[in-house]
Amino acid sequence: MKQHVRIKLQTMIDDDGEIEYNTIKQVGQLFKKGHLDVVTYEEEPEAGQVIRNLISIQDDGVNIKRSGFITMNQKFKQNQKTESYYEHPHGAIHMETFTDDIVYEHDQTTGKHELRINYSVRLNGMDARKHKLLLIMTKEVAQ
Repeated sequence: MKQHVRIKLQTMIDDDGEIEYNTIKQVGQLFKKGHLDVVTYEEEPEAGQVIRNLISIQDDGVNIKRSGFITMNQKFKQNQKTESYYEHPHGAIHMETFTDDIVYEHDQTTGKHELRINYSVRLNGMDARKHKLLLIMTKEVAQ
C-alpha cells in the first residue's frame, strides 16, 4: 500500500544544556507492507543540495538512510548501541548511537502516524549528546 503524506520531522539536540531545535516539513510517500513501513521524501537545504531520505520502521527498530549531498545510514535498536558514518563533502564523521526508546503509533481513525525516538549520539568519540526525534505523517489531501 502506498500513500502520499505530509511529513513533519522535529529534532531536538541537547548538548550539555544547550538545546538546538530543527523542523522539516515536506511531502513524501508512505509504503506499508506487513510489519514494515517505509517513508521517503526529499529535502533541499540549499539550492542544488538534494538529500533523499528513506526511513524504514519495523518491529525491531528504525533505519534512517540519507543519500545525495550527504550520506548516512543510522540504525536505531532499542537499548542497543549501533555505529555508522555521516558523510558530507568535507569528510566523514563516525557516529555511535544508543537508542533509549522507540514508539511508533498509528491512529486508524485519522490515518496519522507518529514515530518518537529518544537516543544519544557520540560523534568521533566526543561526549554524547541527547537527541529526540518526532516524525509525524498525515495523509496528504488532494487539492
